Amino acid sequence: MNVETALKRLEQQLVRCRRCPRLVEWREHVAVAKRAAFAERDYWGRPVPGFGDPAAAILVVGLAPAAHGANRTGRMFTGDRSGDFLYAALHRAGLANQARCSARDDGLKLNGVYITAAVRCAPPANKPSAEERDNCRAFLERELEILRRVRVVLALGGYAFDQVLRILRDRGRPVPRPAPRFRHGQEVDLGRQGPAVLGSYHPSQQNTFTGRLTPAMLDDALARAVALAARAGGSGRK
Repeated sequence: MNVETALKRLEQQLVRCRRCPRLVEWREHVAVAKRAAFAERDYWGRPVPGFGDPAAAILVVGLAPAAHGANRTGRMFTGDRSGDFLYAALHRAGLANQARCSARDDGLKLNGVYITAAVRCAPPANKPSAEERDNCRAFLERELEILRRVRVVLALGGYAFDQVLRILRDRGRPVPRPAPRFRHGQEVDLGRQGPAVLGSYHPSQQNTFTGRLTPAMLDDALARAVALAARAGGSGRK
């Protein structure tokens, strides 16, 4: 089975998932109640699949879809200010064909990058429970299996960083004990078994509006991810 087919089958399984009653109720409530600015638009209101280049050397992992962002548009980091910040940086890095990210059909294409999340349904207050995180884990694990060219995982925020390391350790990778603590720019080198893991602050409004994460900081993180991928025999760009 080729990568595209495997990803499509995974997406078909994912969008039907109803394992977490609290998340199902919330994502569907938001899709009906809507935000006033989007009252005339249809909401996705389902688990959100990953998005990007099937030949990616860099995997970007966020926390979860935003209620009125990806939960509305059906594409990771699309339709909110976090996505605007992230895709603008990907465009500057030559990893996206455009900075604009408004809808699934907006023409956006990624080059050498695939974007996903630790949890696939929008959680209330952006805080999934440990059980909900664990229920969603298999989808991220499967993506790591399918995307065989990934050499670097860029984890956006401590939640994604910890989950990625947890999965890699359980899959036999040499993750140190105790696991490294998350910080912006934190690198975890897993040697030839890889992939390398790189931490970055999440491009949430809380971080970008306060200057905790600046465009230059995210540019540096992406540049480092590209360099690590190239050093490991992959590439963040074609």
